[in-house]
Amino acid sequence: MNLRRLAVSSAAAVSLLLTGCAHAGTGALASDTPPPGAVPGPGLWKVADADTTIYLFGTVHALPKDKTWLDPRIERAFDSSGELVTEIDVADLTDSAKAVADKGVLPAGQTLRGMMTPEQRQKYEAALVSLGLPVAALDKYQPWFAAMTLSLLPLLHTGYETQSGVELALTGRPAKTPRKHEGLETVQDQVALFANLPPEAQLAFLEQTIEAIPKASTSLDEMVAEWQQGHADKLADLLNAELTDNTLRERLLTERNARWAQWIKHRLDQPGTVFVAVGAGHLAGRGSVQDQLASLGLKVQRIWK
Repeated sequence: MNLRRLAVSSAAAVSLLLTGCAHAGTGALASDTPPPGAVPGPGLWKVADADTTIYLFGTVHALPKDKTWLDPRIERAFDSSGELVTEIDVADLTDSAKAVADKGVLPAGQTLRGMMTPEQRQKYEAALVSLGLPVAALDKYQPWFAAMTLSLLPLLHTGYETQSGVELALTGRPAKTPRKHEGLETVQDQVALFANLPPEAQLAFLEQTIEAIPKASTSLDEMVAEWQQGHADKLADLLNAELTDNTLRERLLTERNARWAQWIKHRLDQPGTVFVAVGAGHLAGRGSVQDQLASLGLKVQRIWK
């Protein structure tokens, strides 16, 4: 298996997986109750003061080619914005593959299957065979890296593409004037979320990924359907079912949402219009970015039409 190709796939999978992490429970700011005349569509919110407007848009990082989502609300908000902010700068994704690979390789003399119990190894090998991979394909990689790869491959097999994801569509949209683009995090930051987990937590993450493989595409189909309809609460419930480990949930969701809320609060000190596009799971359910902003005393308004 080619290391660079695998690293690029896993770098994409980092961002794809980070779409899906939400606490169960209903957040009042992510209400699914539309006003009369509202048109169903992906969730869009804004926080504003006298001279600054910041839009919050929940994305899906990989989609089939035929999915449409850019409705007039989103189009108006995006085209009026002079700055696009995403989780990472997507232009850095391929260039950062080496960083992903460097963190993903086990020390010399260790193998991934050698870290497993006989039961774990049996399930793991069966999963690789089901995906058409040799059982030794990922032997030299860390458990988190293997989990990233195995989370992406079933989706690619069923027509999902990172190239069709929302962020790439937004960055490729023409602008009348140059639009600034920055990331809330770097690929290295996102990789560290997993690479710094203890080995036992990484193996638990890999086990969870393996268990999800048979239903991976069906689960994502359901999530995308709720996302397209703007059902933030239902989306949160589905995402929560996919992320059951408390340590991962805290690391992937709550801590990051709190940091992003602080970034938004400070950004309000500068005039302008900003379009923040992050994984839909961060804008759904209890502990969402909206909830974090409310705890900072900021009012968040959902845009329905």
